[in-house]
Amino acid sequence: MSSILRGNKLSVSVYGQSHSKSIGAVIDGLPAGLEIDADRVRAFMSRRAPGQSFFATLRKEADAPTVLSGLVDGKTCGAPLAIKIDNTNTKSEDYEGLKLLPRPSHSDYAAYVKFGGNNDIAGGGQFSGRLTAPLCFAGADCMQLLEQKGISVKSHIYSVKDVTDEPFDLENLYDDDISLDPYFPVISRYKGEQMKTVISTAMENSDSVGGVIECAVLGMPAGIGEPMFDGIENVISKNIFGIPAIKGIEFGSGFSGTLKYGSENNDAFCVNNGKIQTVTNNHGGILGGITSGMPVVSRCAVKPTASIGITQQSVNLQTKKEEDLTIKGRHDPCIVPRAIPAIEAVAAITVLDLLL
Repeated sequence: MSSILRGNKLSVSVYGQSHSKSIGAVIDGLPAGLEIDADRVRAFMSRRAPGQSFFATLRKEADAPTVLSGLVDGKTCGAPLAIKIDNTNTKSEDYEGLKLLPRPSHSDYAAYVKFGGNNDIAGGGQFSGRLTAPLCFAGADCMQLLEQKGISVKSHIYSVKDVTDEPFDLENLYDDDISLDPYFPVISRYKGEQMKTVISTAMENSDSVGGVIECAVLGMPAGIGEPMFDGIENVISKNIFGIPAIKGIEFGSGFSGTLKYGSENNDAFCVNNGKIQTVTNNHGGILGGITSGMPVVSRCAVKPTASIGITQQSVNLQTKKEEDLTIKGRHDPCIVPRAIPAIEAVAAITVLDLLL
């Protein structure tokens, strides 16, 4: 049941592999009567789709979702919303040599042991970032319902390798203030150009780089969530780690807060236009696992793409001898830009479930 993002009211079940005939999802729990703007869904999904920039994988996929059930005249009807996305540009032959020679830092070896050698190696199989495409469809639908509740989800590239963008203004963050390039969202264009240079250099060297994504949920009312094991941080973190290559998450001041005194990290309360808020937002909009009414802000660590063109050491799983491995295929030198809509989608699904 590990392929199901399961909430209290809402669930998203994902199926398929990177090179299977199709991938897709079944979304159960959406309220009936929600009118889905298909153009907006496609526009959101295009941010994750391959081939959108010079440094993305050369694999070209339209990522056009086909709705199988759950919509009548463009509105949800109360039945599970099922979609499929055809895989049309696969090159499985690039992965033939990896069945017994696992890629370093990839899922190959762990999956080989887990499934007794029956795992699908082509394109990473069910472990591929390709499976975030149907997640983005589900997230795009949820965002449209969240907007009706005055809630939005925004993200930007916080860093690529050692180049860091300007952070969100955690205290005065409003939806109208955020206008970012959907395919390479950064607050500072100067820092964005530096990031692109770092990615280009990695690509020229057949290498890869990682980074950090900062995500903000705006308009969340106070009092949402539960203490201890069902806190907002808990449920968001659990679901975010379902996205391939995510290796860490922090909220508010996060780890940097450990470098401050309590007097510096604490957020004083204030009244703003008759509404109780905090002067600062080091707590990232969450107190005791429950929303405070301030923006819910998290930062996710994305590791460097595991598949690189540099020759690396591996072990032949049959002979148990070390061998050199040179990976073929089409891979992103940095998956951070394309991971952003997946982060936003999971955040939207999780938040909507909490509100239903």
